Amino acid sequence: METTQPTEPRSAAEQRRKELLEAADRVVLRDGPGASMNAIAAEAGITKPILYRHFGDKEGLYRALAVRHTDALITALRSALDAPAERRRRVEATLDTYLAAIEARPQVYRFLMHPTEGGSGSDRGFGAGQQAAPLLRRLGDELGKVIEERLDLGPDGQETARIWGHGVVGMAYAAGDWWLRERPCTRAELVRQLADLLWGRLSMAEDRPGSPGRL
Repeated sequence: METTQPTEPRSAAEQRRKELLEAADRVVLRDGPGASMNAIAAEAGITKPILYRHFGDKEGLYRALAVRHTDALITALRSALDAPAERRRRVEATLDTYLAAIEARPQVYRFLMHPTEGGSGSDRGFGAGQQAAPLLRRLGDELGKVIEERLDLGPDGQETARIWGHGVVGMAYAAGDWWLRERPCTRAELVRQLADLLWGRLSMAEDRPGSPGRL
């Protein structure tokens, strides 16, 4: 007769980790790049050594937060890409989803992408800005997969999709970062202009049969 191993300890640990990440999110929303391990531990009602026990170090906590927010963003971007609409509308909706996300939570965005802007002394920030590069690479990889799955780009489609994925992410990141700081135009105008820039080759590619969002 099979016996089932108890899952309570693991579930409890996962729940505690989730609660600590939620506490970290609250501090990041308040302090942005200036969020510190001391502040997060205080928000969670624990000591800093306990926080280290769960995440290893500052970079471990940063990576956990980055995965949490990147997963949510990727899910939202996929939903925009797969919505039943004309392709131009889906391109605009995807760009707008990204820009809306960084506009709605600018402190989270700055924490993830510009962590060296805040903090001081021995508890300074969460790493020297280079932590942002893996986030952008992951977004580029994910977008490349989505493009490859949905568009017929010919015999070199996989390579083209990867180039497009990373190119679009780089463009959206640079333009969004500039726009968030300077606000030179409305979000809708930025979306329209970026979609115009992207539209050339995208308008000519054929959807794969059964591709989500195809009308």
